[in-house]
Amino acid sequence: MKTILFSLVFSFISLTSLAQQKEGQLSTHILDISSGQPVPNVEVQLEKYNAQNDTWHLVATKKTLTSGRINDFLSQQQDNLGIYKLRFKTKAYFKSNDINSFYPYIEVVFEIENQKHYHVPITLSAYGYSTYRGS
Repeated sequence: MKTILFSLVFSFISLTSLAQQKEGQLSTHILDISSGQPVPNVEVQLEKYNAQNDTWHLVATKKTLTSGRINDFLSQQQDNLGIYKLRFKTKAYFKSNDINSFYPYIEVVFEIENQKHYHVPITLSAYGYSTYRGS
């Protein structure tokens, strides 16, 4: 009985862990270069550009995990081609650390051109940031 119970608990934990690590076509990551640490609990909005009427439409809003990551912004099962924008709402993070920041938010615009995985991380400090296409 103990063996069966242990097996069930272990299976549940393994499945829960896999579900939390699910990766979509688009992921992001925030690192604070002044502390060398990931930035947790930052709200990030994903918007898609509509060229026909020159507007952006909200696709999803998520928060970074304690690892500073969001792994599942877009499903791999969809056609996600297009121009997107990630808006990182960083002001609250700096304010919670008693740091004044020059940027209340950071926007990164990029284009998804195929079905490959896109990783769009940022590194930041109170007075600067950088981004690149990761893997």
